Amino acid sequence: MSRDADTTAATAPATDAGHPAAGARRRRGIGRLAAIAAIAGPGLIAANAGNDAAGIATYASAGSQFTYGTLFFMVLVTIALVMVQEMAVRLGAHTGKGLGALIREQFSLRLTALAMACLLLANTGLVVSEFAGIGAAFTLLGVPKWAVIPPAAVLLWSLVLFGSYRWAERIFLVMSLAFFAYPIAMILGHPDWGKVGRHLIVPHVEPSKAFILLAVALIGTTVSPYMQFYAAAGVVDRGAKPQDYRLIRADAIIGAIFACIISLTIIIATAAAIGGTGPLDSAAQAARALEPVAGHEAELLFAFGLLGASALAGAVVPLSASYAIGEAAGVERSVSRRFRDAPLFLGLFTAQVILGATVAMTPIDVIKLLIGTQVLQGLISPIVLIYLLVLTNRRALLGTAANGPRYRIAATTVVVGVAAMSTILLAQTLLGWFGLG
Repeated sequence: MSRDADTTAATAPATDAGHPAAGARRRRGIGRLAAIAAIAGPGLIAANAGNDAAGIATYASAGSQFTYGTLFFMVLVTIALVMVQEMAVRLGAHTGKGLGALIREQFSLRLTALAMACLLLANTGLVVSEFAGIGAAFTLLGVPKWAVIPPAAVLLWSLVLFGSYRWAERIFLVMSLAFFAYPIAMILGHPDWGKVGRHLIVPHVEPSKAFILLAVALIGTTVSPYMQFYAAAGVVDRGAKPQDYRLIRADAIIGAIFACIISLTIIIATAAAIGGTGPLDSAAQAARALEPVAGHEAELLFAFGLLGASALAGAVVPLSASYAIGEAAGVERSVSRRFRDAPLFLGLFTAQVILGATVAMTPIDVIKLLIGTQVLQGLISPIVLIYLLVLTNRRALLGTAANGPRYRIAATTVVVGVAAMSTILLAQTLLGWFGLG
């Protein structure tokens, strides 16, 4: 180009389309979106997996029992989930190690065994509930569960054993699209938005065992222990570094908020349809509750959401336990490895899938199983959260990335609050056994 041409180009009026600064801003914007898309995954997947079959049953039961009465409590639980998931991915990004490995390194053998036992106990019932959810979804469509649970188990098992982490993660993210079924159901339900808004900002507590039981179940299904193990391990498995933390943090926060918005829509949709009628007895009852608002496609809508949620968690839940045990044992653990390279990791995953699918085909009460597993999760959550809080408080481990004074107070408040709810439920249960509750 000639010098005159250069001068003309330099002095020509700058349009938005041709302005170098505007083009640079657009390129930076596209670059940021591409970077977020490249790093997003573990936080979103872990949080969405919490809206599994058991979660859907618990949220739907909250709406059917207490209408909009649990919405403010769910706002508090959302704040707790955001903080907990952020701490989990921060550990993974800044240490390059999963939660199981850090517990093994930072705590005694007995305390490590306690953490792993709690996770396995909570996850065992949860894996069963995920496959029961898959069976329940197809039962709504007239397909017997024995015809779908074994193929579903083989499909999820193959996804993990024969795929790379990146490939499996993309499939998990696609499964998350099923959750959009519930906001649609909420809108079709035409809820009382005035009551919804009021219950979102005004605390509501009922001094009954049923309310406390459901509150603990809501904590258990929203802040599930396996989610923290999976989030940290997923960050490590995909090779994220400390410099990626800002994007990882955004993924964790956005994922937690999105998951909780879905949770709120399930409560609101069910409350609008059958609020105040009492606890649910079956998945079919929950689906029929949507019929007045979604028409004859209600069962299809509910089944689609239930299937996607159960399939996602059916892979993530056993993976979280496999990651944790593999990390605690100090052996190879990665979705990108083959069976001969990571026998303990993939062997544990295989055993959990087989156990979950087998028990799910027995004649069990699906709704009671689903809510019961969440109560168990709620009782175990405080133990896992204590480990997480202690680790993220340690400057010797995280340096400047450790919890600051204000964050430490807020995180401690979350853990104490969850522990208090669990303790109240446990005390009520024990008193009930002795006829004193």
